[in-house]
Amino acid sequence: WAIVERVIPHWVKDVAEPLRVTYDVGLGREFTGTELVSEVSMRQRDGTGEDDLSDNWRIHRMKNRWQGGEESGHHPYPGTFPVVMTDEYDWGGWRVPGAEYDRNPAKIEYQARLICNAPHMLRTLRAVIDLVARHRESVPAELLEEARSASAILRHVYDVSEGVRAAE
Repeated sequence: WAIVERVIPHWVKDVAEPLRVTYDVGLGREFTGTELVSEVSMRQRDGTGEDDLSDNWRIHRMKNRWQGGEESGHHPYPGTFPVVMTDEYDWGGWRVPGAEYDRNPAKIEYQARLICNAPHMLRTLRAVIDLVARHRESVPAELLEEARSASAILRHVYDVSEGVRAAE
């Protein structure tokens, strides 16, 4: 438990809301909101019970039951299709129907690689935003604009209520 002594918004010129917010709790350094959230609350944030910092998403090759290597010679990996495993026990994940894979295998392979690397990209976005916030006086305008875009992406990913509103 800690008492927040001071809320410290980190503003960027021409942006209506702070780029990030840190908190002074009297322990000698600033803390981010995620550092002050209990581990259980953090895992419940996205509804999966998993914290994205521990994600080890990976691509598995599954055997195509309808087409062997001979019938699918035009595929990048004939006779198989990608499945992105997002669970440590290889239960859950992302996959597409075989017919959709056969229609555009290059696109599906790209999507699998993109999804597999999404947790790493989110960590990179957070790092860029933090770096820009720490050095905002010396950051080029183009990088500030990219940091704003990165911040919007993170808000879209983590704000569950925003996703619900968009679906309505």
